[in-house]
Amino acid sequence: MRYPVILTDIEGTTSSIDFVKDVLFPYARERMGAYLRLHAREPDVAAQIEATAREAGVDARDLDAVTRTLVAWINEDRKATPLKALQGMIWKDGYANGDFVAHVYPDAHAVLKRLKDEGRQLYVYSSGSVPAQRLFFGHTGYGDLTPWFSGYFDTTSGGKRESASYRRIADEIGASPSEIVFLSDIAAELDAAAEAGLATRWLRRETDEPTPPGSRHRAVSSFDALDV
Repeated sequence: MRYPVILTDIEGTTSSIDFVKDVLFPYARERMGAYLRLHAREPDVAAQIEATAREAGVDARDLDAVTRTLVAWINEDRKATPLKALQGMIWKDGYANGDFVAHVYPDAHAVLKRLKDEGRQLYVYSSGSVPAQRLFFGHTGYGDLTPWFSGYFDTTSGGKRESASYRRIADEIGASPSEIVFLSDIAAELDAAAEAGLATRWLRRETDEPTPPGSRHRAVSSFDALDV
């Protein structure tokens, strides 16, 4: 077994970028203000409102200002931890109501199942919060895939373009970095993982552009082409 641990991104890797940007983001954007007004006194929501206010320099009591901040962050796809936490809470309602199911590429589904059956450990590292990741893989077009994964990591482990994040994840998994292969569609994330000693595979399924010359990452167009 070449790499006993598989660490994978979601957006653009296991799943379509369009699903996140065209379904999940608009769903949260349209409901953010009403959700905050309805749940502002709940401890988990209040904590994220406070975190947003601190980061943006606004008054946490001004829910309109907090909402405007969060919507602006959605529009710019900002990797802000309180935003990701609140989006996950809103998406939980959407999944529960059957408003959508998460997209997973057929090749990702088939290959991840095979890797799991081979005894590999599967982990997720995404900018979306861990609860949002669990919801995503718990409500896919293929059903509940959460039993396949041994753990989930988000930006509370550090930024995805910081090599220290990958060393921290390897320590938490209890594996040597050389035993882990990281799958992503973002070269800067792969650079950080490689600097931490992880193997990498660059998913380039949603582009026709050639792989940049001199790239340190093996590029593949789908999970079917992975050699791990």
